[in-house]
Amino acid sequence: TMCASRDDWRCARSMHEFAARDIDGHMICLDKYKWVPGYVGKTDVNYTQLVDLHARYAECGLRILAFPCNQFGKQEPGTNQEIKEFAASYDVKFDMYSKICVNGDDAHPLWKWMKVQPKELGGGPTPLYPVIMFSVPQFLIDKNGCVMKRYGPMEEPLVIEKDLPCYL
Repeated sequence: TMCASRDDWRCARSMHEFAARDIDGHMICLDKYKWVPGYVGKTDVNYTQLVDLHARYAECGLRILAFPCNQFGKQEPGTNQEIKEFAASYDVKFDMYSKICVNGDDAHPLWKWMKVQPKELGGGPTPLYPVIMFSVPQFLIDKNGCVMKRYGPMEEPLVIEKDLPCYL
């Protein structure tokens, strides 16, 4: 069941119940990531580390989903096409999605959902503080589509490497 609408995101039990537009504008059902662990992260200055993680762990099942966002310091000011071209300069092979908002009324339903996952599971904020303050955090998602860990916006992507053996 899809719960990706702006109003129904609270009913979702996993990431697999959402859909998002890829960088080329195609709607992708995120259930394509069932049975593989995922990493949803920031894309501003970390392409090199994300490319490295993907190269080393994709064969083990890791999938990286990059969602550009321009809500913090104009880190992703370009169009989707410009972002795609920039990512290509890093030889990105992981999945790139269209630019989204992570805060406010226009926030993507997936991000609304991830932000309020239980602190004991995802280490994220409580539902009382679901706003992302100054940069996009990163999430480690298990094979069932549940948030397992939330990494702070200042942590580099390689920090997840220590947690990967539990999920691959």
